[in-house]
Amino acid sequence: MRKLFLRQFIILFFILFSINSFADLPIYVWTSWGKKVNEKTIDKVFSEWKKKGVKGVCLNVGFNIEKITIAAKAAKAKGLEYHAWIPTLISAGHDSTWYTVNRLGESAYSHPVYVGYYKTLDPNKEEVQRYLIEKYEKVAAIPEVDFVQLDYIRYADVILARGLWEKYGLVMNEEYPKADYCYCDKCVSDFKNKTGIDIKKVKDPSKCKEWAQFRCDVLTHFVNRLSDSIHAMGKKVSADVFPGPSYARKMVRQEWNKWNLDAFFPMNYNDFYSEGPSWVGKVTDEEVKSVSGKAPIYSGLFICQDWRHKTTAKTPGRSGLTPSELKIAVEGAIKSGATGVCLFTPERMTKKHWRVLSRAVKK
Repeated sequence: MRKLFLRQFIILFFILFSINSFADLPIYVWTSWGKKVNEKTIDKVFSEWKKKGVKGVCLNVGFNIEKITIAAKAAKAKGLEYHAWIPTLISAGHDSTWYTVNRLGESAYSHPVYVGYYKTLDPNKEEVQRYLIEKYEKVAAIPEVDFVQLDYIRYADVILARGLWEKYGLVMNEEYPKADYCYCDKCVSDFKNKTGIDIKKVKDPSKCKEWAQFRCDVLTHFVNRLSDSIHAMGKKVSADVFPGPSYARKMVRQEWNKWNLDAFFPMNYNDFYSEGPSWVGKVTDEEVKSVSGKAPIYSGLFICQDWRHKTTAKTPGRSGLTPSELKIAVEGAIKSGATGVCLFTPERMTKKHWRVLSRAVKK
């Protein structure tokens, strides 16, 4: 009798443990404060996401302290973790000397590459670093903010993701001067002082490994300095990063496995790379191994809202994961060691997506 009771107890324990494990699998969402959002609507939608198993919300309102405070309080009231998701090095309206300069000598201030908003600040400028640290410290001072989340913490894409070439009418088999940053006087001088190489006299700078590493190191130094200041305030730091970091190093100079952060949200948008959903698991494996357990990886997934017409989509921005592809991506990410997933965006999730996601995380 005692053995039977013990066996039943052990079975019940593992059932309960499994249920709790499924319930605790972190699901995050990336979203923005839209035109129709207010204090009442945000409270309602946070409640809906919480019921669907969402653990944390990454919400972008820039450095708007009032809106961050409202959203963070609403999140905490619903038991959600709050990440103040803010673009870092994409910013307009500053002194023209604060911006990166491409290999042609054009400033991102007046000649942004690809799209008009790609006005990228130079992370190697002391005044830029001080400005951004002060702005993020004000966000971190909000009691209900759990994490500050860095976005666009990178140089402009010197190589675009393969799935975007057609959109911009490009074939990017090499680094082109117009998208190659930063060649301002300070960066050129600092690099020469460090290595003895005058990058402006190098015939093909894209072949200079020291030059690529220099810019990776510039970003790493700034991120870690910013992270130290936020940590000193008792808050945590997360970041949206490019996949890999093999893709990230090559495309936007992010060597993010060297960043001292508390969580990484790689944007594993497979369609942008002309890859199927199984690619998510493969790239997540690299990401998890690259950080050696020092911080969790939350695999970022791009959702296809109009999934029944995905085959007619002309750009990756209008594609994304269908419900069946979401299952493959989630299971692949978790099997590869991801702590959880982050959805871009929850508004794109259909009822079928949510059902598939629920089954996938429980499996």
